[in-house]
Amino acid sequence: MRYHLCLLQTLSALSIVYASSAFAEAPALSRDEKSAVIASLDSALNANYPFPDIAKKIAPVLQERLKKGDYDAATTKAEFASKLTGDLLKVSGDLHFFVGADAQWIAEFKAKADPALKAGIRKEESRRLEESNFGFDEVARLKGNIGYIRFSYFADPELAYDTAASVMRFVGNTDAVIIDLRYNNGGHLEMAQFLASYFFSSEKDQLLFDYYYNEDGKRIQRGQWVLPGLPGKRMVDKPVYILTGSTSFSSAEWFSYAMKKLGRATLIGERTAGGAHPVARKPLNDEFFVQVPIGQIQDPVDHGDFEGTGVPPDIASPSIRALPLAHKLALENLAKTDEARRTELAWLLPSLTAAIERPHVDAAVLTKAAGKYEGRQLILDNGTLYYLWRERLRVALEPIGPNLFAVEGVSDFRYRLNVSRGNVTELERVNKDGSIQRYKRLD
Repeated sequence: MRYHLCLLQTLSALSIVYASSAFAEAPALSRDEKSAVIASLDSALNANYPFPDIAKKIAPVLQERLKKGDYDAATTKAEFASKLTGDLLKVSGDLHFFVGADAQWIAEFKAKADPALKAGIRKEESRRLEESNFGFDEVARLKGNIGYIRFSYFADPELAYDTAASVMRFVGNTDAVIIDLRYNNGGHLEMAQFLASYFFSSEKDQLLFDYYYNEDGKRIQRGQWVLPGLPGKRMVDKPVYILTGSTSFSSAEWFSYAMKKLGRATLIGERTAGGAHPVARKPLNDEFFVQVPIGQIQDPVDHGDFEGTGVPPDIASPSIRALPLAHKLALENLAKTDEARRTELAWLLPSLTAAIERPHVDAAVLTKAAGKYEGRQLILDNGTLYYLWRERLRVALEPIGPNLFAVEGVSDFRYRLNVSRGNVTELERVNKDGSIQRYKRLD
């Protein structure tokens, strides 16, 4: 069973529905046709939605709105699907719902019953996912030997196995890992299981997610555990930092939630969206389908979830600044345990602090800094200070602290302005090894 847990799927469906209505030329839907769709929707909800009390309330509300003429203006399938989606969200309070009009998807869904056709559909799905690298947008080794992984959705591991494994191999030799889920909208929980397994030992059975779901009227219970075999090395003792945001959704939330509950990650950023329920698409007829929550998932520690409330971070931060904050925290924690690298790691901190706090630079100081120094020159161009050497080499100076500047493209020295009585009297080159070279002001 595969679950597509995706907030953007809901949001994009709404936008597509509205956009496509402008181009639709199909005959207007009759009230009887709309009533039949609602009846099919009622059946799908009662067979699959894990909260029967809520499921029973939805269709009567929709039928009443139909009788009152609230859907009369929705003359196309796309418009009607959009109206139903809005009302489903409103009545249930569950962000996972949406109704779509997609005859092609329904035909493909039914075709999967034929093994020959299913193989072709699966191949095309894989091709489409390959074009987005199965959601993996960036993997990097940040300064200080910190691994960084950013991905936008949790792909089906049967298709993305090699790519996901290569990503985890890449960060295998780093000293800490930052996993960026700020803009990840969910996907397959099995991918969350695969990735999380790298951070736990295979010598002990460890439950990651425990959940039940409804499948066409059948109640099924299932747990997902740390996988016993993985390609590449495990990172059992490696510090993990997970970046979260308000658009982190479903599987992204479950990954974060379980890693936090099991003591394997520190969450940094903003509270997540709060979509905890697994979902599946169900055809309503040959034209319409519904994405419906089909179960509940529970964490392995206290059997809770976060539906409607989201997952709170351990360290709150605007999501836009969560990465430099996590990077800085990772370096600070490494410096506490690695005395040999303490000086090296401390050198990296001012730039990260600047990215977090965005230090104010007095415009008057920048103006006064422009001028000639021994063998070099500072110029001010459109509010940015530049270092000029021999009239040829020109690099920008980026403020990272009081009168302290990082040099564009350079990592082993910085420049500092010495200010006396409001005037810049000297330029200092501060080297990574702690040594300082001074250049007197000449003009």
